[in-house]
Amino acid sequence: MHALLENAEALKALARSYPEATEDFPWGESAFKVKNKVFVFMHVTPTAGAERVSMSFKLPTSRHQALSLPFASPTGYGLGKHGWVTAVFDHEAALPMPLITAWIDESYRAVAPKKLVAALDAR
Repeated sequence: MHALLENAEALKALARSYPEATEDFPWGESAFKVKNKVFVFMHVTPTAGAERVSMSFKLPTSRHQALSLPFASPTGYGLGKHGWVTAVFDHEAALPMPLITAWIDESYRAVAPKKLVAALDAR
């Protein structure tokens, strides 16, 4: 398996590990939710030689910094104006795992009820 896809699977496992997080599959992509609110969208194209990973996060704190990166843009469908950022990586790109891990965490904290954020902090 290509490293990009392996890292995407690791990020999916991370997103599922948050308190009361679930994975749903609308529109053929993964949507990680807490209390029925999405905190990460992820679409993986596993075609050999054309692997691609696209992820969207709600980033109320680091949005402007994220948008300064060449692989990031405001999320479509009107979500960008509400703090959502999409990052896209193709088969030649390495996923910046520490950065994406931080974005998953920020997005979860932005969407989850305070009680679940407190449970996360207590871990």
